[in-house]
Amino acid sequence: MSHHIEDLLNAWSAAPQDDWVLAVVTHVEGSAYRKVGAMMLIHGMGKSVGLVSGGCLEADLRRRAQKVIQTGQAASVCYDATDEADASYQLGCGGLVHLMLVPLCAANHYLHFQALKAALASQGRCHYQLDLVDASLSLDSTSVAGSSDSVGAMVWCSQQALDDAKAGWQLSDFPRPGIIQGQSVPGESVQGKSASLVVPLRERHRIAIFGGGLDAQPVCQIAQQLGWRVDVVDRRTSYAREYDFVGANIIKLPVNELPQNFWTRLDGAIVMQHNLELDAQALAAIHQHARELSYLALLGPGHRRDRVLALAGLEVASFGAYFSAPAGLALGGELPSSIALSILSECHGVLHGAKRVALKEVMA
Repeated sequence: MSHHIEDLLNAWSAAPQDDWVLAVVTHVEGSAYRKVGAMMLIHGMGKSVGLVSGGCLEADLRRRAQKVIQTGQAASVCYDATDEADASYQLGCGGLVHLMLVPLCAANHYLHFQALKAALASQGRCHYQLDLVDASLSLDSTSVAGSSDSVGAMVWCSQQALDDAKAGWQLSDFPRPGIIQGQSVPGESVQGKSASLVVPLRERHRIAIFGGGLDAQPVCQIAQQLGWRVDVVDRRTSYAREYDFVGANIIKLPVNELPQNFWTRLDGAIVMQHNLELDAQALAAIHQHARELSYLALLGPGHRRDRVLALAGLEVASFGAYFSAPAGLALGGELPSSIALSILSECHGVLHGAKRVALKEVMA
C-alpha cells in the first residue's frame, strides 16, 4: 500500500465528517526512520493511512489518537530511543522523535485538507504550513498542546500569495520540511504561538512506459508499489492488455496522436518497445513535448541506442532529462523483474535528487 500524502487526503475526503487525527513528525534528534514532515492520518475506528516510523510507533499513536478525539485537544508526544535499555517501543534507531497529533474538525477548518487536495490536483505542488503549539516536552510523555482550533493550517501555491499575506518567508526557503520561528499561519494566529512547520508537498510521481510487453509488466507493478502513477502506451493490438497492467492507465494510441495534456507533469519515461522504429518515434515525441521530464530510459545496448537516436534524428545531448541508455543501474540479473528493479532504482534516485551511491556512504 502507498502512504503518499494523496492517500491521506483521499481517505479523509471519503468520510470528512468522521473523527480523524493527523499525526505529524515535528522534530527529530539523531536517527529516525522518517524525518520531519512525515504524516499519518488516524481514523476514530482505529484504521490509519501513512507512516511516521517503520511500524514501531503507529500502534501507540492510534491509542493516543483516541484521547485526542475524546478531548478535542491537540497533543504533542516524544518517543525516546536513545536509551537502549528501554524496550518500551524497541525503536532501535537511537534517536528522539517528536510528533504532534491534531484532530481534524470544523473548528480548525479540517486543517484545510480540501484546499490541499485541490492544490495538488491543480498545481501538482504546494507548501503546507501547520502551526506548532507546544514543543516543550518531557521524554516519552504526552502534553496537551491546545484546543482543536488553536492549530492553524494554510496551503501555499505561489510566492505571490505568500507576499500578499505578508507571511515573511519564501517558498524557496523550504525545498525540504522545516520550522519557521516566531510565526503563525496568517489570518489564524493564536496568542502564544511561536513557530510553524512548513512542508513542501507534491503529487505522486508519474511515469510513462512506452511498450506493453512482458518485461514492462514488472516495471508497472513496482512503480505502482512505489505509489507512482503509471501510463502504458502501446498501439499494438496484442500488447498492453488491461489484465496484464492492472491499475495503470493504458493508452492505445500512436505516440504522435497523444494529447498535449498527456505530456504535462510527466516525471519519467521508459522506452521499451523492442522495435527500432517505434522507439525512435517515442524518443522524437518525448523530445518535442515532454518539457518537464526528469528521467528518460531506453532499453537495449549502446549500439542499439545509437541506431534509435539516428532514426529519430537526435543525439544523447538533445534531451534535458537524465538520459539512461542502456537503461538502469548495474545490479546484476537478466530477467524482467531484475531489469525493472534496475531501471526504477535509477529513476527513483533521479526523481528524488539522490546520489547514486551505497547508503552506507551517505549515512552512519
